[in-house]
Amino acid sequence: MRTVAGAILAVLSVAAVSGQEAARPEGPGRARDEAFKIVDAYVVSNLQESLGLTDEQFTRLLPLVMKLHNDRRDLVHRRLQSLRELRRLLASGAATEAQVGERLRDVKKLEVDEPAMLRRDRDAVDAALSPLQQAKFRVLESEVEQKIRMLRNRMQMEGGPGGRGRRQPGEPQTPQP
Repeated sequence: MRTVAGAILAVLSVAAVSGQEAARPEGPGRARDEAFKIVDAYVVSNLQESLGLTDEQFTRLLPLVMKLHNDRRDLVHRRLQSLRELRRLLASGAATEAQVGERLRDVKKLEVDEPAMLRRDRDAVDAALSPLQQAKFRVLESEVEQKIRMLRNRMQMEGGPGGRGRRQPGEPQTPQP
C-alpha cells in the first residue's frame, strides 16, 4: 500500500509543480486549472478500485493515465488557441490569405495529430490492463466525461467560469470556441 500512496503523491506533486508553472493568477483559466486538478484527483482516487488493479498495476498505470489526460487537454487547448487566433484575424478585417492559411494549417494539423496521439496513449494504457480492466477503464472514462459535461452545463446555466451568464431552461446554448 505504501507504493500506491507514494505513486499518488509523486504524480500529484509533478502535476502541482507543472500546474504552478502554467497557472494563471486569476480568472477563468485558473478555475479551469483547478477543475483539471479535481478531475485528476477523482480519477486517481477511483482508478484502483474501479478497475480492480493490484498495487503494481496501479503504480504502472497511473503515469499512463495522467499522460492521456494531459495530452488530451493540451491538444484541446492548442486547437482552441488556433481557432481563437483565426477568429481574431477574420474579425480584424485585415486578415491576409497567408495569415489565415497558416492558422488553418495549424488547426488541420491538430485535427490529424489528435486521434493518433490519443490512440497511442490509450494503447499504452491498454497494454497495462487485462481486457476486463480495459472495459472498466473505458466505462470510468465515460462516467468522468459525463460528469464533466454535467458540471460544465450547470456552470453555464449559473454564469460561472466558462459560462456566459444565466440562460433560461430550454434556451439554446451558445457554442464555446
